[in-house]
Amino acid sequence: MSNTDEQLIIKEEDGKKVSPVLPAHLKNYLVDIDGTICEDIPNEEPERMVSALVTPDAAETINKWYNEGHIITFFTSRTTEHRKVTEEWLKKNGFKYHTLLVGKPRGGNYCWIDNAPVEVMPMKENFWKLNLNMNKPIGFKLPASL
Repeated sequence: MSNTDEQLIIKEEDGKKVSPVLPAHLKNYLVDIDGTICEDIPNEEPERMVSALVTPDAAETINKWYNEGHIITFFTSRTTEHRKVTEEWLKKNGFKYHTLLVGKPRGGNYCWIDNAPVEVMPMKENFWKLNLNMNKPIGFKLPASL
């Protein structure tokens, strides 16, 4: 894990500092765990987390992004009680990352509201293979007029 703050660009508006940003060529990837990089395991069955099956090509794609300098944050609905088993599983399966955030709200139907640009990359069949082979994200961007 590396210090991501070193990559941030300091910004000012009207003589006041505002939130820093990454250079345009870098992304902040927020990646779910269950059902995304491994089989979907509910919090009610934590005994399955230690041996979860890795989604094919997920580690290779995420590690490629990490090696290119992108920021990798796992953002999961797993709880604080699941942190240790999750960190051990990520290490055992060779995932490179900067941060693990637990406690994401459960249930899906997420609506992200932010003053920063947000790119959505919904999971589809062969998602990781497509991203690994195409070397670019798939998904969509919201129109700037919204």
